[in-house]
Parts: sequence; C-alpha cells; structure tokens
Amino acid sequence: MTDLNRVGPPRSSYAGPATAVGDADARINVVDALRGSALLLILLVNVWYFSSGYEFHLVDDPAYGALDRLLTGVLELLFAMKAYLLFSFLFGYSFTLQLDSAARRRADFRRPFLRRLSGLFALGALHAVLLFHGDILTTYALLGLVLLAVRRIKARTALVTAATIVGVIALVVGVAAVLGGAVVPDEAAALTAGARSTEALNGGIGDVVLEHLRSLPAMLGALAVQGPLAFAAFLVGLAAGKHRMLVAVHRHETVLRRCERIGYPVGLAGAALFAIGGGTANMTGLMVSIVTAPFLAGAYAATLVRLFSRRTRVADALAPAGRMALTNYLGQSLICVLVFTGVGLGLAGRTSPAQTLLIALTIFAVQVAASWWWMRRFRYGPVEWALRAWTHRKRPAMRR
Repeated sequence: MTDLNRVGPPRSSYAGPATAVGDADARINVVDALRGSALLLILLVNVWYFSSGYEFHLVDDPAYGALDRLLTGVLELLFAMKAYLLFSFLFGYSFTLQLDSAARRRADFRRPFLRRLSGLFALGALHAVLLFHGDILTTYALLGLVLLAVRRIKARTALVTAATIVGVIALVVGVAAVLGGAVVPDEAAALTAGARSTEALNGGIGDVVLEHLRSLPAMLGALAVQGPLAFAAFLVGLAAGKHRMLVAVHRHETVLRRCERIGYPVGLAGAALFAIGGGTANMTGLMVSIVTAPFLAGAYAATLVRLFSRRTRVADALAPAGRMALTNYLGQSLICVLVFTGVGLGLAGRTSPAQTLLIALTIFAVQVAASWWWMRRFRYGPVEWALRAWTHRKRPAMRR
C-alpha cells in the first residue's frame, strides 16, 4: 500500500498555547520542516506506482536487474510503511494545535472541522480517480471523524490505544500468515496484470482513469491494514501534542534520544526482515513491519526534530514546503502523471530505478524552491487557501 498524506492545517492554525514570539516561530518551523521532510519520504515511496504498473501488483518489473532490485529493496527497507506514519503523526499533533487555537478564540471547532474533513474527502476522491489511486486523503477524512470523537482522550490512554491497535493488526496478519494466506497468490498472474497496468499508464487520460478505477477495490482492501495504523499514529501525535513535544525541543531531549536508541535498532532490524522477506507481498514480512515500522518512523522524527531545533537554516529551507503540504502532495501526483503516463512524457516502464529516484529528488527540489518563492508572497498554498475558504465559508486574504 502507498504512503499518502496527509496534510495538516494552514500555518495560521498552528498556534499552540501562548508563548514568546521567538519560541512560537521556532515551533512552527520545526513542525512545518518535519512535514516538509515527510513529503520527500512519501514521494520516494509513491513515485514507483507511477513509474511502473508492476508496483501496484507487488511484483518486480521483469526488466529490473540485480542492482535495480537492490536499490528498490533498500528504499523499501528505509521508507515503506514509515513515511505515512510520520505524516499521520503530524496530523494528530496539528489537530491538538487547532483545538487550542479554537479554544483561545472561544470559537466553534466542531462544525468548521467537519467542513474541513468533507473538503479533504472530496479532494481525495478526485485525486484517486484522476491522479493517483493510492490516495489517502479520503481515509484521513474518515479517520478524522473518529479523532474528533476521542479528542478529550488522555495522552497515556491514547498511547495505550495506539499500541493495542498495532498489536491487533499484527496479530490478525500473523494468523493469516500461519493459515497460509498470501498477498500475491499467483505471481504469474500478477506479472501479467503488471504488464497490463504499465500499458494502461502509457495510454491517454481515459486509460489512466480507467486503470485507477480498476485498482480502487484492491486499494480499499489494503486500507484495512493502513487505515488502523494511520489512526494509531494519529493518537501518538495527539498524545505528543497534549505534552507540547515540539514546543520546546530541548525540554524533551531525553525522550527524543530514547526514541533514537530504541527506534533505530528495532526499526532497522524489522525493516531488513520486511525487505528480505518480500516487502508487502509477504504476510510474515508485513506482520514484522507492522510492529517495527512505528519504531523507525519515531526514530526518524526524533532525529529530524533535534536537527531542526539546532540547524534553524535547514528548518527554514524545508518549512515552506511543509506549510503548503496539501498543494505539494497533490502537485507531486500531478507532476508524476505528466512525467510517467501517456498524458505527458509516457515514461512508465521506461526508466530504471536509479533514474526514477533521480526524477523524484528533482521533483522535490523544485517543490522546495517553488514553496519558498510562493510563501514569501502568499499566506497559503493555493489548495490550502481553497480548503480554508470552504472550511470557514469566507475567502481568506491570500497576499501577505
């Protein structure tokens, strides 16, 4: 399954409890820079679904050589099932900041938030059909309803609930593995389907849309695993937000270092078993990753937060991309459609993994530069502006 986004509120809703201006700016940059980093990780996972039709069917492109498989294996080891957890964590964290902002203003939170979720759902549905069948915005919109319902949950209870969800999903997948369940029951059929999907991606807009529609039932099935795990990450973000983990990073150094000391060895060991075992195509490897991926995602987050708190220029460079994460997320899909499908250059099935990786890094670099230019002139990204207008039923000021 793919890693999608997962997007937070516009910058103006990031305000937490009253703090000094300098502290507030630093906190905003840390959150936004972390979200900008997650955009890169998500792109490094999702780009393969545009570059080849085989990825969706969980089999390697037959044209790949040994080095190609090594590169894709390393990327899967490092990022698969981790990137969307990081973005989901940020969704939950930003949710607490929106709650605080509404409370300080004594404003109604529930109805605007429900309108926001309906807007996200509509955007996600269009995204899934027109651009990327691996959309997760619709899932976020539905899970947001549950998050709203449990918003008063205590931080400790949220963490215990998150751990329980992960454990239950891992147990279910583990039982399925023991009973002989297979994600890819017929590899030959999957290879045939991959060739057909690659051909469809190289067609026109009608072929691409039809391929997306054909893929939706399988994607919905995969959400039976990804959805609960994303909600577990929501709850961890909610708990972190209640403790203001990203307000003053230096106060939480001990916790962050512990996340690194535990998260990297556990997460990387599990990721290695996941990749060697066949990734999401193997039930046992999937079960291991369900348990260990949150550790590695947490270690990534801890390292990035500590880096951004010390290297403010790095945070400043990435923060604009995070402030317009929804625009950039949808923009990544649009650019990939124009690069890989027959709607544009038609490179699907024609690029090596190394070339695909280079294209992804180039897309992200362009987005970082474009976001910096845009946010110097405007308050919101274009899609963020539209969603905010829908949420509050009025047109917000766009120019700074």
